[in-house]
Amino acid sequence: MPSLLRLLFPDAAAPAKPRALQRDVLALALDDGDAIEVLRVRDPRARRIRLSVDERGARLTLPLRASLVSGQRFLHEHRDWLVAQVRAHAIEGLAPLERGETTMLPLRGVELPVHWREGRYARVQREDDALVFQAPARDGAGDGGTGAAAGSRPGQALRRALRDFYEAQARADLGRWLPRYLPGLPRTPSRVRLKTMSSQWGSLAPDDALALDLALVLGRPSAFEYVLVHELCHLIRPDHSRAFWREVEARCPQWRDERDYFHAEGRRLKARLRALLSAGGPASR
Repeated sequence: MPSLLRLLFPDAAAPAKPRALQRDVLALALDDGDAIEVLRVRDPRARRIRLSVDERGARLTLPLRASLVSGQRFLHEHRDWLVAQVRAHAIEGLAPLERGETTMLPLRGVELPVHWREGRYARVQREDDALVFQAPARDGAGDGGTGAAAGSRPGQALRRALRDFYEAQARADLGRWLPRYLPGLPRTPSRVRLKTMSSQWGSLAPDDALALDLALVLGRPSAFEYVLVHELCHLIRPDHSRAFWREVEARCPQWRDERDYFHAEGRRLKARLRALLSAGGPASR
């Protein structure tokens, strides 16, 4: 059985698999003079042209064999659907992270006040019932470089510091919960990863690697713990049979309440995290 420390903090030096996706952004002009930005992705795994919309914006996926012209035609043929979906997914009040301007940040189901202080590098700490965001006076400094290159991506260091803070908080929660559930499992997860996920809140890979959405730490802790229990129970039952849900209920009797919470608040939690951690706000990919 791997140690809890190794489970929560897998080797960060492992090489990442190269991404073969090709991306660019195009603008679809509307009759009222406005425009919708669409992320165009050429994906070698895609089998057909696909248009999708979520809280991050619109995405046009093209298989390798599809031409750009066919993609443009598909986009224009579905423009009415696209406009309706973009409006349906719009969420108000999703401001990006800005030095000195962001005054509240979500954590574990509550909004905490943010105090900004000058420092040599960007970092976030919790002090009582507030978050202290330390950052250099000049936006863009503290990215780990010098000269123009260090300041060429304003806010990058702030977003990285906030992500690191959220991940540390999430791993602290997992460190409290996992010892309670691991003894009742046939085996332990091979590792635990935290990442931003489009629609799922968690997943268990065939190699028993557990992935959890980082946005979970923004919501109430009981909902986060339910997702953890749900995925751990897939080590017992890989399906969603009645036997699986009996395992979940034995460990989390209030799972239905948590499921309702995600139905009501889940989309906003995901969108809020992306707005805070993305350079371009909610529409960034």
